Amino acid sequence: MKKIFKYSFFDLSRSLWSYLYLLFYLVSTLALLWLSHDLSRAIVSLMNVIIIITPLISMVLGTMYYYNSREFAELLLAQPIRRRSVFLGQYLGLSVSLSLSFVLGMGLPFVFYGVFVSGQIWNFATLLLVGVLLTLIFTALSFLIASGHENKIKGFGIAIVTWLVLAVVYDGVLLLGMVLFDAYPLDKAALTATLFNPIDLSRILIMLKLDISSLMGYTGALFQKFFGSAWGITVVLCSLILWVAIPVGLFDRAIRYKDF
Repeated sequence: MKKIFKYSFFDLSRSLWSYLYLLFYLVSTLALLWLSHDLSRAIVSLMNVIIIITPLISMVLGTMYYYNSREFAELLLAQPIRRRSVFLGQYLGLSVSLSLSFVLGMGLPFVFYGVFVSGQIWNFATLLLVGVLLTLIFTALSFLIASGHENKIKGFGIAIVTWLVLAVVYDGVLLLGMVLFDAYPLDKAALTATLFNPIDLSRILIMLKLDISSLMGYTGALFQKFFGSAWGITVVLCSLILWVAIPVGLFDRAIRYKDF
């Protein structure tokens, strides 16, 4: 697994997509810092970029990479190598490569603007942590989806729809449900529903860390009400870690029985 991870990582690190991904965050971060001249405002603005763009890129590139590397995987599987080592090595190579591009693209401008000597260092660290966790989550989801569908168009379509549901539709359905059933106590139901959306959890984690009550929204306010800031951050962080572990575990289980 270590050798496959190293090969995949260095191969992907030299790809055009990795450079474009790094360049996107580098330019976006520099632009926001230059326009706002305030690290706290830039962090809030970048939060909205990260929770939409990072899952989308991870989902798209993960699906593309899984399908495009199939012949290479078949060649490796013809050798006395465990299936888990092949596929998890590829998953780690892609997710770490994307995470590195994200961290460098966003981190370098903040370092240049003196984030280490400001009071925003931990808020900035939370922003980076959220981006890395979203990369791990949606890369795992993309591999899981692609492994279950031989047809590339179908697999790619399901991946995009999954991102669209979690990024846009989920919040709309949750809001509609709360409006239609506003006569009932829905606090706990809304709190539970939020745990099934890693994008909402990521937004809440940053908001709880920044302690910006006006931007928390309904679900963020619920987390602060039920758990408080410290416990709320812990619950959200543990939920996001589970969002990484469960898709990876399901993907690992799926490839054991995949016949190719």
